[in-house]
Amino acid sequence: MRRPWRWPKSAVFRPKEKGAPRISCRLTHVYPDGAAPYFTVIAPAIRGGEVEQWDEIKAAASQAIIDNGGTITHHHAVGRDHRPWYDQQRPDLFAGALGAAKTAVDPEGLLNPGVLIG
Repeated sequence: MRRPWRWPKSAVFRPKEKGAPRISCRLTHVYPDGAAPYFTVIAPAIRGGEVEQWDEIKAAASQAIIDNGGTITHHHAVGRDHRPWYDQQRPDLFAGALGAAKTAVDPEGLLNPGVLIG
């Protein structure tokens, strides 16, 4: 669902504590109906739990994009990293068409199995 684009109230997060997480944002593409913000999150690592920490940050940021009418794809491929959120926004009819096309050109399911469709 498309929503009218509006500039966010705050595009900058300024931590109050030294060593606190930092978030930066840059707009690389601006269109009449929206912009393509790219965020960088810098946070102190939880030693031994870096992957879990990344997964938690990635899930929160990706779900915020979907919940606020953004798209997880923009002009890049989706891949495994974005798949859970792609599934939320991809119409079922398109998923069926994509699945049928993949079956036609890759009947044995050898090319990127499970990446875009199940």
